[in-house]
Amino acid sequence: MASWKLPLAVAAIAVPTAVAFFFGGPGVGVSVGALAGVAIVFYAVRERPRGAIGAPAGSGPTRLLVVVAGQLEDPEAIAEVARLAGADDGDAEADVMVLAPARIGFLDRWASDVEGARRDAQQRLVISVATLAAAGVEAEARVGDEDVVQAVEDLLGSFAADEVILVSGDEGSDPGAAEAAHELGERLRAGFRWVVVNDRGAR
Repeated sequence: MASWKLPLAVAAIAVPTAVAFFFGGPGVGVSVGALAGVAIVFYAVRERPRGAIGAPAGSGPTRLLVVVAGQLEDPEAIAEVARLAGADDGDAEADVMVLAPARIGFLDRWASDVEGARRDAQQRLVISVATLAAAGVEAEARVGDEDVVQAVEDLLGSFAADEVILVSGDEGSDPGAAEAAHELGERLRAGFRWVVVNDRGAR
């Protein structure tokens, strides 16, 4: 925790509690203090560690982790992945893993229904792996956590990638993936590329 956060947390509990005690009496003060404490605990639980993600890849073939927030169908995006895998020279030697986060909608999360999200992720994987195979790139596939950054961090524990490629829409069409792209760019030890796919193709 940063040094400035502890005094801020103490103030966030003490100030509202003191004001509530002064104006509302002990009962109100205790209630406000309890609510402030619960809010801070809730925030702390949701706060994600900001350390570096992954470890440097070892010797051997290049390892690429391709994260598909949407289907990998855009020709320019496929060409970029194939180029990085070495398929453009007819001799793809890279180990390629395709990861599809299970994007769970608000209502599905509320109803604890994740099967639809997993089926959607598996469909994205089938299409993405097939299009890469047509471009000369063989790849394995995994479904990951709904949180893109968490999904990447989990997979890098068993697949030490040299480079991570996120394929998604731009900030307007997929703000969650855009936020994940900025965080991955800051925290990954491996190389990182964000391939944006929109109506005009990849960029």
